[in-house]
Amino acid sequence: MTAYLDNAATTPVCREAAEAALRVMTEGFGNPSAQYSLGQQARKQLEGDRKTVAAALGCQPREVVFTSCGTESDNWALRLGAERNRHKGRHIITTAIEHGAILQTCRQLEAEGWEVTYLPPNREGTVSLSDLEAALRPETALVSMMLVNNEVGTVLPVREAAALVKRYDRRILFHTDAVQGFLKLPFTPAQLGVDLLSLSGHKVHAPKGIGALYIRSGVPLKPLILGGGQENGLRSGTEPTAQIAAFAAACQAGRAQLSDTIAHLKALKAYTLEQLRARVPEAEQIGRGEAPHILALTLPGYKSEVLVRVLGDQGVYISAGSACHRGKSSHVYEALSLSKPQRNGAFRVSFDRTTAREEVDAFVAALARARDTLFPSMS
Repeated sequence: MTAYLDNAATTPVCREAAEAALRVMTEGFGNPSAQYSLGQQARKQLEGDRKTVAAALGCQPREVVFTSCGTESDNWALRLGAERNRHKGRHIITTAIEHGAILQTCRQLEAEGWEVTYLPPNREGTVSLSDLEAALRPETALVSMMLVNNEVGTVLPVREAAALVKRYDRRILFHTDAVQGFLKLPFTPAQLGVDLLSLSGHKVHAPKGIGALYIRSGVPLKPLILGGGQENGLRSGTEPTAQIAAFAAACQAGRAQLSDTIAHLKALKAYTLEQLRARVPEAEQIGRGEAPHILALTLPGYKSEVLVRVLGDQGVYISAGSACHRGKSSHVYEALSLSKPQRNGAFRVSFDRTTAREEVDAFVAALARARDTLFPSMS
């Protein structure tokens, strides 16, 4: 059977999202900026979808700005959030295990004269609040800390970190990349205490090409793109109404099933670990991995790229770390100080609400066969 266990990379589009997109593409295809009735129909649909996404996130509709993806949201939050507080100073704090969208933007900002402090993780894949406290300075403009690490599934202490930062200086902006946490964990931006929060549609059963940035009311950011003044003047360009409708439908479906989804994911993860202990005891879990849908593993002595290909040939789909930096050594595994055999043998399985136990059984059986037939790498 086919076993798709790479849902942290992308999720299949759910029926609700596909139907919503098709309906808008065929019936409500007007330009939302047009003044005639077809355009106003599209505008009404767009604003209704914004309300739906906001309801799923737990914020006000005016605080949701649609983007093309989580990477764009991260770039916007980091660059323009830091720029907004430039008068305070040119210092940013983030972690060494962020998504590349954050780390590469930080590298570019460093080249432009900003100073960035990268908080190191411990062996469990989380960061110390005492390290964050020690890194804060009067000139700190922005702190960015992901909610869930996309490679090892650690849930970082965003709520506690944001509270610490705001106690130090309320003017410091706090951003979180919540791409892997949205509709997998119960939270709202207000509960986390953040100013900026990034989302991605294709991680929650919407199509690729749509995301969002939460901007807390009262946080003025400069526009990302200039032009026709769409998205309340913050991101010009005709809105992709079909993708937005699909995103909203996926959010609504995901929010309605959130409690059941979390329970299902936790049970599935526990079952996977139980089966691995019984059939492939050599497989080691990486990090603490509290996120219910992500399980990072390593089979020391084997090459993860080979495992991915061999299992893929059997219809079992897993990932050698993050799909976003394919072919490169994982900065997360390096930051966790894993040994070379552990890094080389590291891979990730990730679930969604539709994943069945039979898929886990197929994965464990395929991994056991691979262990028995492949020669362990000596490097």
